[in-house]
Amino acid sequence: MVHQRKSEENARLGQKRHIEASWPGKQPEDQLDHYLLDSPQADVTHTDVWRVLRIQSEFVSGFGTMADTGPAIAVFGSARTDPSSPYYAMAERVGSRLAEEGITTITGGGPGAMEAANKGAAEKDGISVGLGIELPFETGLNASVNKGLNFRYFFVRKTMFVKYSQGFIVLPGGFGTLDELFEALTLVQTKKITSFPIVLVGTDYWGGLVDWITSTLVAEGTISPADLDLFTITDDPDEAVNLVLRAHQENQKVGDLARGQ
Repeated sequence: MVHQRKSEENARLGQKRHIEASWPGKQPEDQLDHYLLDSPQADVTHTDVWRVLRIQSEFVSGFGTMADTGPAIAVFGSARTDPSSPYYAMAERVGSRLAEEGITTITGGGPGAMEAANKGAAEKDGISVGLGIELPFETGLNASVNKGLNFRYFFVRKTMFVKYSQGFIVLPGGFGTLDELFEALTLVQTKKITSFPIVLVGTDYWGGLVDWITSTLVAEGTISPADLDLFTITDDPDEAVNLVLRAHQENQKVGDLARGQ
């Protein structure tokens, strides 16, 4: 028992030193997922089981907050998108159109394209959701979020995006945006989620990636040619919204038929 308490104390001290050295000014609890995913250490393995309770609490909080969200579309894009960028205007238009159709806009809650989509939704009196993640270089949820949550663990947050949205609209972004895009494509491809439209906005930005997917992945046989149908690409934010709305309406009809309505 004494050994266990000592191990837990050493783990906390080690975590504190590591985070303060890496991200000055941040507290250890701000980066718990980092420490959870770090290489196993003797002191840490005795405390990992207790993290399950914190992870569980994030799921419970997320499910409780998002339960009455209603039909929603997740909009992804770079936190670095400048307000002067045409992609910022596209994201804002997407949020506006979704709100006009009574559809909730869900973003990562950050700046850039996420802020633009939230802003577009909020200005049309729509539900503007931000699912933030605690990072050393983020400043919190943007001012246009009217329903928000902050997560410590990426995998909990990603579950909320998929569970509570009926499709993804993906604007130009970096690694985080690509992560969400390819996870969604994988889930649709493997039928973990069904009838889930994914629309990429920006042919110039995404064109090279689509060409590589076609010329390399399909050509090498690592994906099927039919997998190219898992997403659509457009330059028109109105078309992007129409595509996801059409898919949502078709899903509703299928559901009504299945229930005999």
